[in-house]
Amino acid sequence: MQNIILTGNTLTLEDLVEVARHGATVELSEEARQNVITSRAIVEDIVAKDKVVYGITTGFGEFSKVKISQEDCAQLQENLIRSHACGYGPYFTTDIVRAIMLTRANALSKGYSGVRPQTLETLIAMLNKGVHPLVPEKGSLGASGDLAPLSHMVLPMLGLGEAEYQGVHMSGKEAMDKAGIPIIKLDAKEGLALINGTQVLTSTGALAVYDAIGLIKLSDITAALSVEALRGITDAYDPRIHVIRNQRGQMVTAKNMLKLLEGSTYATRQGELRVQDAYSLRCVPQVHGASKDTILYVKEKVELELNAVTDNPIVTREGDIISGGNFHGEPMAVVFDFLGIGAAEIGGISERRLERLINPQLNDLPAFLTKDGGLSSGFMITQYAAAALVSENKILAHPASVDSIPSSANQEDIVSMGTIAARTARDIIDNVKRVLTTELMAACQAIDFRANDGFVLGKGTKPAYDVIRRDVKFMERDNDIEMYKELDKITALIDSREILTAVEKAVELEY
Repeated sequence: MQNIILTGNTLTLEDLVEVARHGATVELSEEARQNVITSRAIVEDIVAKDKVVYGITTGFGEFSKVKISQEDCAQLQENLIRSHACGYGPYFTTDIVRAIMLTRANALSKGYSGVRPQTLETLIAMLNKGVHPLVPEKGSLGASGDLAPLSHMVLPMLGLGEAEYQGVHMSGKEAMDKAGIPIIKLDAKEGLALINGTQVLTSTGALAVYDAIGLIKLSDITAALSVEALRGITDAYDPRIHVIRNQRGQMVTAKNMLKLLEGSTYATRQGELRVQDAYSLRCVPQVHGASKDTILYVKEKVELELNAVTDNPIVTREGDIISGGNFHGEPMAVVFDFLGIGAAEIGGISERRLERLINPQLNDLPAFLTKDGGLSSGFMITQYAAAALVSENKILAHPASVDSIPSSANQEDIVSMGTIAARTARDIIDNVKRVLTTELMAACQAIDFRANDGFVLGKGTKPAYDVIRRDVKFMERDNDIEMYKELDKITALIDSREILTAVEKAVELEY
């Protein structure tokens, strides 16, 4: 198990995944601790001198005009958390909650937020000991930070709210007690520092990006298997075509396809069986490549935001307190909308290849890939289900970032809706995974119909086929299977990355 050192400047997407999904522990660097102590001293000086500073000795939003007395500064912060914890809907999954906690701790560790070291250490202890606040998904505008969901994250630190500990939902206080973590009382600025940031939208989107990277590679594997099943033409992937367009993702995809299909005798050359293939086979480099470029761009933006200060006001190294707008989620909202669009396109082209695999009007295979058509429907309704997911993705891909509803008596008059963008990108990617699952299963079924012809699979497609066939066998007839269970097995192989790992032992894939 890894131990991730928080500096505020070096957190990577891979680090995030290790903590969120694999239980890596977290530790604050000594330099970060000193930066936190320095910024805290500045806040305490402001309170002691009774200066009027937003969020420290004033109310919030429209209430920034209200001066708060020195003796009420601590109560102000707890009141903030209690009132702002008004999220709704299903809870974020544990991996997303852990990612939120990590990214918030990393932002605070930069030393621009004015929290006490013990407050930050409490959040880190919860992460390391597995106290996971129950955080509703809905309720953030993605500006003024993710106020509502982050407030739910903070509640158990105060002995309030609810949390999950060792797989059991319980009160926040009980979870903290069982884990042996003392609850805290917030002091000046700390409530605002804990909830005023983009960590919910960034963490949700960051894990979606990580999953998208795996799926974009898998989509090339899936397409290559479909090319073999349909005896597609490899000339369309000739690098001489792609270099003269000079689009990075397109060139990478064409290279991947040739690597995967190397040595395949299922695949054909131009004129051998036909002159050209349909777009869903011929234009794989152009379509997959555009999505690869999208995902790479979003990943770069995510890794900047993972190490950003996004709360307000900012405590500068020079001792100034500046009220700005780093909490505004727009820089991430637009890229997560972009991520959703890029991912949706992968699902769209995959469903079209699935149709070519099962439609007897479009291939020379048995109708719906079944031996006893009529008595058995075979893969007929798998395409219905995939089409439904693709259609749903078209709705989900509508950009959230173009919307805004003013809040806080019009003080916060333009917001990002970035958390909605991140959640919909995540949902699109999950739908795409199931579409790719269906294409994989259908492609292997179609390949098996040609097995007696003595064809050989490609260098990269053979390992994928072998992993799938280990768990999911050729479907002889409908009464041998329950289709969703077979699809679930392949979905599990995608989630575990077993298919991708097996293929990448044979060929290196780029994205």
